[in-house]
Amino acid sequence: MAKTALITGITGQDGAYLAQLLLSNGYDVHGLVRRSSTADVNTARLKWLGIEDDVHLVDGNLRDLSGLIRTVREVKPDEVYNLAAQSFVKSSWQQPILTGEVTALGVTNILEALRLEHPEARFYQASSSEMYGLIQEPEQSEATPFYPRSPYAVAKLYGHWITVNYRESFGMHASSGILFNHESPLRGIEFVTRKVTDGVARIKTGLASELRLGNIDAKRDWGHSKDYVRAMWLMLQQDTPEDYVIATGRTTTVRDMCAIAFAHAGLDMDDHLVIDPELFRPAEVDVLLGNPAKAREKLGWQAEISLEEMIREMVDADLERYASRSGRG
Repeated sequence: MAKTALITGITGQDGAYLAQLLLSNGYDVHGLVRRSSTADVNTARLKWLGIEDDVHLVDGNLRDLSGLIRTVREVKPDEVYNLAAQSFVKSSWQQPILTGEVTALGVTNILEALRLEHPEARFYQASSSEMYGLIQEPEQSEATPFYPRSPYAVAKLYGHWITVNYRESFGMHASSGILFNHESPLRGIEFVTRKVTDGVARIKTGLASELRLGNIDAKRDWGHSKDYVRAMWLMLQQDTPEDYVIATGRTTTVRDMCAIAFAHAGLDMDDHLVIDPELFRPAEVDVLLGNPAKAREKLGWQAEISLEEMIREMVDADLERYASRSGRG
């Protein structure tokens, strides 16, 4: 029989790619969607992948335990992937309480709904490399101490440890993926990689003349969302639930990532890039570099799409978007 999966955050970048992967593996896919007046906009990623009509969308909210219990009772999922969050680091300083309610306590709500209604389901929690924050080791592994540097990272750390707690306290098959930065053409415009590729496309098409960024010397370990959702799925196929760092093992500055994007569009970065002090974070995470050895050994996983390939794909997708809006595509 086909497995049934429930994805919270299905309309986001990872949720859409994960839904596509699960559908290709014969799953019956259900997605929890927060009710919004911009429903058409929210399903744009599913439309972009051509799978909107293949998934079952269910109204729900991580802050509503009763609704989550009802959803779990009706769907009876074999696997649950919790990808929903207030996921933009910058906004977490402006909305720290909301971030805590959704990104932290929301994890407890979905775990509690599963414990009460369907404890045999396998659970995946989307943890984040932002939890490492002020790094305590040059390379971050599953054993590296955490030092979160934003309300978002603090909330993610709660979600991570409550997942461990439910696994150890109630014997649930609950795993966390400590995912380092992962991007794609489906990434939200507020994230730096997409801000860069969209900005480059706007400059190339004559819609803008500059790209304003903050700290371009910050270093990140960037991979492709398609690779990373494959790791999520692999975690829930294991006999024993565990936590895994998912990363490429390569770190790159924002400056160098920008250079790749501008060069691909045939532009000189120095002619268009502007450093704006207003865009610096209150507390910066300077370097993130993941050690994916455990995932490679136990899951047989490794990143397959390079940073250069990913950035070129993102620039091309943004150029195509602007061409189609102007009637040239």
